Order: sequence, then C-alpha cells, then structure tokens
Amino acid sequence: MDLKGKVALITGGAQGIGRSIAKELALAGADLALADINLARVEETAAALSQETGRQVLSLKMDVSKFEDAEDGIKKTVDKYTRLDILVNNAGVTRDGLIMRMSDADWDLVMAINLKGTFNCTKAVTRVMLKQRSGRIVNIASVVGLMGNAGQANYSASKAGVIGLTKTSAKELASRGITVNAVAPGFIKTAMTDALSEEARGNLQRLIPLGRLGEAEDVARAVAFLASEEAAYITGQVLTVDGGMVM
Repeated sequence: MDLKGKVALITGGAQGIGRSIAKELALAGADLALADINLARVEETAAALSQETGRQVLSLKMDVSKFEDAEDGIKKTVDKYTRLDILVNNAGVTRDGLIMRMSDADWDLVMAINLKGTFNCTKAVTRVMLKQRSGRIVNIASVVGLMGNAGQANYSASKAGVIGLTKTSAKELASRGITVNAVAPGFIKTAMTDALSEEARGNLQRLIPLGRLGEAEDVARAVAFLASEEAAYITGQVLTVDGGMVM
C-alpha cells in the first residue's frame, strides 16, 4: 500500500495492535500521530517507530473518552502536518465478567473508551476531513461485536456499537469523499493470550478454521488496505480478520 504524503492518527497506538498498525502505515509511507493515555509509553513508541521507519511521529497524550482531548489531539496533528488523512480508532479496554456480577463502573468504563471514544474522535476529525473533501476512518471493532461472548457483555456491546457507528458515519460522510470502515479482529496473539495454558490456547484454536491465532500484523495489513486508495470504493463495511471464525 502506498501512503506517501498521508498523515495518520492512531489512538491506543503505544502498544499491541495499535503499535503494529502504526508501523504498517509508516512503512507504507505515512507520517504518524500516536495517541495514548500514557504519555511516557507513547513517546517511547514514537521514538522507536521513527527510528525503525524513517517517518515523522508525533506523540499525543489523549483520553479518548473526553471530547476535548480528542479535539485537542487532532488540532495538534493538523498544526504539525497541515492535514490529517487517516484516523484509526483503536483505543480500547476490557473489564470482563458475567452480567450478574458486572459493576456499573466496569460497564461505564468500557463504553466510555471503546464506543464513546470512537464517537469523540470521529466527531472531532470530521471538520478537518470535510474541508479536505477526503479521508479514511478505520474503526477497530471485534468479532464479539458480531457474535457475542460470554463474560464480555460490556465489551461485545461496545464493539457492536462501533459497528453501528461505522455504518452511520459512512452514510453521513460518503458525499465528501470520506470512507468509514471497521476491522473486526478475532483471537489475536497478545500478552493476554500468551499467558493462557497450552490447553486453553488449543481450545481457542479449535474454534478457528485456519487453526491458529492471528498476529497483530494481520490486523495491521487490513487497516492499511482500508486506509489506501485501493479501498476508495469501499465504505460502511466490516472486515473480519479472524481465521474464519465468523462466516
């Protein structure tokens, strides 16, 4: 994917899937703004990615659950680069538990970051992209937003909400050349899955037709495609990256 001359903002970009997405976009030629609630961690990641890829990388401290933070981060990005072409709404948290035991605080936190955070950043970036008459918004959803998952009522509801928000945003913004799509990862290798027992990991893999957990790079490549000119005629879609779990 050729993203030379483009500028991309990735929320939750300091680690994990967000870091992999940032690296993939930078390797394709984009300059970056990385946003995270932990400034020290995002500054460390930004420095490493700049050295690895040779691209400019701006560090932003951002709490996506606050519209003012989202607006300020996007303003700082445009102030530095004069434009913003790609927004990846990746920031997210989990607070798992059965419905009967789930606290209001755990429900509210997951909704505030995963769903409201995506709304806040999308709302804040629209003025910039509408003026440019172009833009790519890619939201990170999840297969559990499509199929549900016991013990994740808050997370699955938030990701189902992200999918609905994606489709509505796509309809509202299409006339100005802005596409909005979602990537829905399945089970991806992370620090959490690395901590599972061999038996638990085997049980997960049996749910996946391709027979393996995904890599963060699998998600990153899907995002890079949707952010590119090759995906210019694709909007309002959910691309599952799950080894065939949801068909």
